[in-house]
Amino acid sequence: MATTISAVILAGGQAKRMAGLDKGLQLLQGKPLYQHCLQRLTNQVSSISINANRHQAIYQQSGVEVFGDELEDFQGPLSGILTALERANTDFVLFVPCDSPFLPLNLCEKLQSAVENSKSLLAYANDGEREHPAFSLLSTQLKLPLRVYLQSGHRQMLQFFRQHKAISVDFSLQKQAFVNMNTLQDIEKYQNIYA
Repeated sequence: MATTISAVILAGGQAKRMAGLDKGLQLLQGKPLYQHCLQRLTNQVSSISINANRHQAIYQQSGVEVFGDELEDFQGPLSGILTALERANTDFVLFVPCDSPFLPLNLCEKLQSAVENSKSLLAYANDGEREHPAFSLLSTQLKLPLRVYLQSGHRQMLQFFRQHKAISVDFSLQKQAFVNMNTLQDIEKYQNIYA
């Protein structure tokens, strides 16, 4: 039977480096950042939802399902990942951050190939220089171990990933795809690039 995969755009953070503004809603080339992600994911998976803890009504205008973290107090991306895994009705969930408008168009394909070839439950991207755990594909079988990990007070994504023998997938030929918009200055810099 074919592996089923859904996707979640992670937009649940506090955006401290962006003065608390909701990163996913900041405009790049006239369109909110999360919509760039949504557009680039559309042909990669059958269903997409958004993990957002603020401005959910605005995100819902995109027509996709929006949900907040089950755990309170902005406990980091793993909290959104846990909620997504517990809600999923697919075998795997593909995760991407809302502030990466140039994400690879073959992200799901490459991560899926890695988990299938290695029989792993988890794969994530690296660009040849840096690891990018927010770009990851996780089996829903990891929901219980992840809940236990978070309940024990841990928050480090890569630590959890390594505990579960994650496969790091090389995207070094697509390094620019992992540019993320952490600050308003980053957005300004890219307003006219790739337009």
